[in-house]
Amino acid sequence: MRRTLQRLSVIALTSLPVMAWAEAVQLEVFKDPQCGCCQAWLEHIQGFNTVDSQLSFAPRVNTTADLYATKDRLAIPPRLRSCHTAVEAESGYVFEGHVPARLIARFLAEKPDARGLAVPGMPLGSPGMEMGERFQPYAVYLLKNDGSTEVYANVESAAQQY
Repeated sequence: MRRTLQRLSVIALTSLPVMAWAEAVQLEVFKDPQCGCCQAWLEHIQGFNTVDSQLSFAPRVNTTADLYATKDRLAIPPRLRSCHTAVEAESGYVFEGHVPARLIARFLAEKPDARGLAVPGMPLGSPGMEMGERFQPYAVYLLKNDGSTEVYANVESAAQQY
């Protein structure tokens, strides 16, 4: 009886990861090789996983000293730029700056008629810019296909990011 229970436990445990594995969204991330907050944002992205949406992120990092050329090529308005840029491999959606993984997942689930999301600058307390309990509310902007923007989400507290 004990051996049967052990086998059943092994079967149950080995089947759990299959159910919990999420589809990995491939992100091409462009960043400066010296940027520490970009690395912290990457850790935030890699740590995101929700069984409900069956989604996780698999970033591939491209370090470049000329991020301006990448941002120009992707038509990211200068006023919305930050220190790193991620491009979703399948759709080409753009995620500029310290966009929370939760909002990227929501955007990908909704699939709005837009080019992506942007968090301009480097708001204190945003993913990758954590500094203890310090937090600066910020807006996440929707990059529309016609070049205009609108607020996609207002992040008023650190807890809203996760």
